[in-house]
Amino acid sequence: MQAQIKEWGNSQGIRLPKEILKDAGISLNDVLDVTVLNGVIMLAKPFRHKTLEERAKEFDGKLMLDGEYAWGEPVGREVW
Repeated sequence: MQAQIKEWGNSQGIRLPKEILKDAGISLNDVLDVTVLNGVIMLAKPFRHKTLEERAKEFDGKLMLDGEYAWGEPVGREVW
């Protein structure tokens, strides 16, 4: 695929199709890191830790923290 650089106000810009952004996991208004190495421009989503709320959503809000958990056999001088 090819794209063309166009004027955008006092800057230049390039438009990327939705499909490419979707495949890269990039959404509208996401902030990207831009680096240039040997004439290659790279765009990447910066790594960000998830909040507790975001992690809880992955479990449908059901973390099941009440109850016992099998930690395995005692190791060392643990008292059971």
